[in-house]
Amino acid sequence: MFSLRSSLRPGYRKHFYQLKRWSSTIAQQSNHVKVVEVGPRDGLQNEKNIVRLNTKIGLIERLANAGLKHIEAGAFVSPNWVPQMADSSKVLEYLTKQGQKSPHQASYAWLVPNLKGLESGLSTIDNLVETVSAKNSKNDSMSPMNSPLDEISVFTAATETFSRKNTNCTIKESLDRFKPVFDLAKARNIRVRAYISVVLGCPYEGPDVSPSKVADLANVLLDMGANEISLGDTTGMGTAPRTRQLLHVLEKAGISSTKLAVHFHDTFGQALINASVALEEGIQIFDSSVAGLGGCPYAKGATGNLATEDLVYFLHAMGLGTGVDLERLAEVGDWISTQLGRQNGSRVGRAIMSRRREKI
Repeated sequence: MFSLRSSLRPGYRKHFYQLKRWSSTIAQQSNHVKVVEVGPRDGLQNEKNIVRLNTKIGLIERLANAGLKHIEAGAFVSPNWVPQMADSSKVLEYLTKQGQKSPHQASYAWLVPNLKGLESGLSTIDNLVETVSAKNSKNDSMSPMNSPLDEISVFTAATETFSRKNTNCTIKESLDRFKPVFDLAKARNIRVRAYISVVLGCPYEGPDVSPSKVADLANVLLDMGANEISLGDTTGMGTAPRTRQLLHVLEKAGISSTKLAVHFHDTFGQALINASVALEEGIQIFDSSVAGLGGCPYAKGATGNLATEDLVYFLHAMGLGTGVDLERLAEVGDWISTQLGRQNGSRVGRAIMSRRREKI
């Protein structure tokens, strides 16, 4: 059976025991950790073969039924840049029409690169609301429509080269693009989450990304109206000492840990170690992807995200709550891996399903 302690290198075991003791202290303060599931967007965007719409919808519904309350469901980006997300409007339309099937009230986030992207998502919602309103006037028994466009995500980078490669603009230009996005989101009462990519290493400029520059960017985005900043280790170059250093610099810059999320890729097998350091430093919002799906088309060699199953297993072992049913989540990871014809990237997920099959 999978054991977190046995999976750690000897040099990290002392840290594990320290974290175990420390977790009992933080559990007294707040025993809940927010898990943001990015599989349907960040997890699928790098798949070579186009994933069917029904599979995307099935994945989102299964994740919600497993207890995940925060799901990044799609992206309103140019299909020329990210063809995998070309049907996000159809996903949004389906979720709007179907309403909340899950007993758990999930909120959905959508990545937008600019004002046009946000307007595209809102157009989908507005057209549906107009149609339903017309039908409501003829049928009093119809329920009003709730929008699943709860939150949008914008993204910039901590290095100029990555910004140009990823968004074809400078960091300053990307921030300029965000202003009308923030304004419209505020007018429509939509939360804004801001990603900062390559905070712990850039595929073009190397591993030495300035923590101070990340802090400056985060403060600018918060001043613009961001509700939350997600710190992306896009390349997976991050290590425990550098993760701690970054979070200390952000704290000294006056940024509250309650405004921060961490987003680790597992390229070098450090994602869970870095997550434990972030947890120790007071972070309580973690991005992850079911079955470890993901990668980045602009960071060659970057493998998948921290697997949600591995993260949830770890958090539960620390005595922290997530609201996630780990057994059901493992089923989702097994299902989507089969649908995609790829190996399940979660060690915990594989262990749970292997144990279950042995009992059959």
